[in-house]
Amino acid sequence: MTDDKTLILALTGINLLTFFFYWHDKRCARKGHWRVPEALLLGLALAGGSPTAYIAMQVLRHKTRKSSFRTRYWLVVAVQCAALVYWLTHGRPALNHVHFY
Repeated sequence: MTDDKTLILALTGINLLTFFFYWHDKRCARKGHWRVPEALLLGLALAGGSPTAYIAMQVLRHKTRKSSFRTRYWLVVAVQCAALVYWLTHGRPALNHVHFY
């Protein structure tokens, strides 16, 4: 499998996992159960799940009023955008030696 296909599969998996955890946290919040730690939700976004995290926040109407969470989420997105710009302008060096098995 090529590195690009592996990356696509990994990002698909992390985004599915991200939506699941946002949904699960919303469900726990409604039922008064133990919640998913915000650090995990933000970590999933940082790991590549930020598009789905945004979608989940809007669709599920979850974490949309908590300004401290939104600020940290947008910081994650800004870091990812900067990393993407670096990656695109420097010939994708990060994937040349990374193998996902």
